[in-house]
Amino acid sequence: MAVPFLGRLHPTEYLALFGSFIFVALEAFIRVWTLALPPFLVSLFYRASRRLFNRFSSPEQKRAESKKTSISTSIRDAADFVELCQIWGYEAEEHIVQTSDGYLLGIHRLQWRKGEEGQKVNSGGTSIKKRVAYLHHGLLMNSEVWVCLTDQQRCLAFELVDRGFDVWFGNNRGNKYSKKAIHSSPTSAKFWDFSIDEFAFHDIPDTISYILETTQQESLSYIGFSQGTAQAFATLAIHPKLNNQVNVFIALAPAMAPAGLSNGVVDSLVKASPSVLFLMFGRRSILSSATMWETLLYPPLFTKLIDMGLSFLFRWRTKNISANQKLAAYPHLYSFTSTKSVVHWFQIIRNRCFQMYDDDVHQPMSVSKTSKYSKVAKYPTRNIRTPVVLVYGGSDSLVDIKIMLKELPPSTVATEIPHYEHLDFLWARDVNTQVFQHVFDALDSFTDAEHTKEEFEHYRMVRHESLVGSAYPYMHSHRGSESEASTIAAGSDNRNGVEVHQHLAREQLRSMGSSTDDDALWSPASEPSVAPDVTQRTEKGPSIPEPGKDAPTYAAAAKLKGVGVRRGGAAANKLDNIVEDRGVDKD
Repeated sequence: MAVPFLGRLHPTEYLALFGSFIFVALEAFIRVWTLALPPFLVSLFYRASRRLFNRFSSPEQKRAESKKTSISTSIRDAADFVELCQIWGYEAEEHIVQTSDGYLLGIHRLQWRKGEEGQKVNSGGTSIKKRVAYLHHGLLMNSEVWVCLTDQQRCLAFELVDRGFDVWFGNNRGNKYSKKAIHSSPTSAKFWDFSIDEFAFHDIPDTISYILETTQQESLSYIGFSQGTAQAFATLAIHPKLNNQVNVFIALAPAMAPAGLSNGVVDSLVKASPSVLFLMFGRRSILSSATMWETLLYPPLFTKLIDMGLSFLFRWRTKNISANQKLAAYPHLYSFTSTKSVVHWFQIIRNRCFQMYDDDVHQPMSVSKTSKYSKVAKYPTRNIRTPVVLVYGGSDSLVDIKIMLKELPPSTVATEIPHYEHLDFLWARDVNTQVFQHVFDALDSFTDAEHTKEEFEHYRMVRHESLVGSAYPYMHSHRGSESEASTIAAGSDNRNGVEVHQHLAREQLRSMGSSTDDDALWSPASEPSVAPDVTQRTEKGPSIPEPGKDAPTYAAAAKLKGVGVRRGGAAANKLDNIVEDRGVDKD
């Protein structure tokens, strides 16, 4: 019998693995012990944690705690998706999707603007016809993560509703809203025997089919976060016909083949055999004790615990998310999933390949993963025909954009928000100004599933104009700089009277195609994969426009840098005139 992880680990990593066994065993003991506690003792522990927080908190922390708004508390205490939406005056619907393999998925719908309640939407006849957007959550999450924000204007879902979209929210099998099947109980191992493969073969395509049938629409726009993007990559890669039902795929904090985890203990788990992971976490749901800690701990302490965990695992600092937002959202962060789906991710990370689940977990170590006798199928993501728009964080340790772009079609568009980490795409204090416009530009350009040349050209024009409108001050004040990663602290550069913000948006665009047939499907195969960098000098023209002159327009822009700016004085008026001459909305 083969030793499960022999040959995979460095000797020091065995110590880390042993330590992780002890940690998991201790956590399991505490979980079992607390389940037996009567309610009055649970309440006692909660009050004790509150006193502990107050005892060791600084006066500033105490004042901040006392000033928490009622809206934050209401969001934190909301029981479900519907209640979260009602806080902001939106009425949500609940629907049930039965997958082809017998799981029952609870999904949600926001179809009405405020004041439209009760009107028929996308139901044929005289009903209001709206475009459909489908949002899908990440790993260990549910649909609540999209609507648990402390400011309405920072909620992408509410913004889409107000823009006239019929917005739907998916949920994976096994999570809070999808913990039921017609063939097995959640208490059985059979119920939890699923990985990313099942999400791609059943959950996503069946949910899309249900939404399109219910709304009587031919196509929809897909917006995914984290694992929600991986599920779409896999789904579109293996379901060619589904590419004709998705207008555009917008991937926020996209996940495909993460580079790995920075923590040594967890990295040793990644390298270990799935047998070891199943031994540690079981074959049902993983980390189900997270809800226990939320019950026992005072909210600020629970928030601190989550921050410590994110730092421990991924080295995320979560500085872009306000303390108030964390208090409101972290209780909605966790939802159930299978151990097998996490094991699947560990296989992907270990092999650095976006592959299907490797069922041969007991394969002897003498048989290499590159053996001619066995090869796990990769998801053929380069076959995707739906336009793909990536928006990722430059400080996100889970995104390896170079590997991702190699595995995606040449037409893929990638935009970097350099200071953003993973969760910032959901809850950052400036997510509405940093991220939303990228989403809206894509939605406005790709309005059906024809994927024509005109759609790509329109998107190129919209992105070029909106980014150049904000990038010009940065590019002009940094003439001669060819550093792709250079940034400036806010207020540190005042040349030309322009104050440059610290945070930049870098755009990486694949070349847009051309066709002699305007109605033909745009094909990227004959086009180069990367266009010229407009911030550098090329053979076709100057890299930076002279003051008072229009910037040259290229067929496509790569690594185009954009930044929000504050303008004032004569230089600002001069800049505004330039922007107006270019036909760009300066607001």
